[in-house]
Amino acid sequence: MKCMYCGCMESKVIDSRSTEEGTIIRRRRECISCGRRFTTYETVENTPVLVVKNGGNRQTYDPSKVKNGIIRACEKRPVPMFKIDKLVDDISKKVYNSLDQEITSKEIGEMVMDGLKEIDEVAYVRFASVYRSFKDISAFLKELEDMVGGKKGEEK
Repeated sequence: MKCMYCGCMESKVIDSRSTEEGTIIRRRRECISCGRRFTTYETVENTPVLVVKNGGNRQTYDPSKVKNGIIRACEKRPVPMFKIDKLVDDISKKVYNSLDQEITSKEIGEMVMDGLKEIDEVAYVRFASVYRSFKDISAFLKELEDMVGGKKGEEK
């Protein structure tokens, strides 16, 4: 780290502390050349992940949008908030750990549906009805039959 006083490129770390949130490390350094002390801050560099929408436009991935959609699907259902938060965290980890700079909204929607299927089936059907934009009752019934059929297969 370059000394801000003399420009020397060598310094030693005297003290390191993380912030309360744990997202930043504060380092107290001493210059080898002039002996003066200075503080540096170290943070994780976030590369933004872009969501490719159905129309082709791109937006920065925003976990709060995912959370709002899940909350809407879980309205008036006995789903505790910690389960919703965990689902959003799991989806965000998958999005950021994929190491891709772009992900489609379809992939995110599928992740949400997979998670909701485990948490609450009614919330899953609500989300699926909006996400898949069923054109008529037969498409809606087919989704329900697939869900019930998958459940019977698990019981055997």
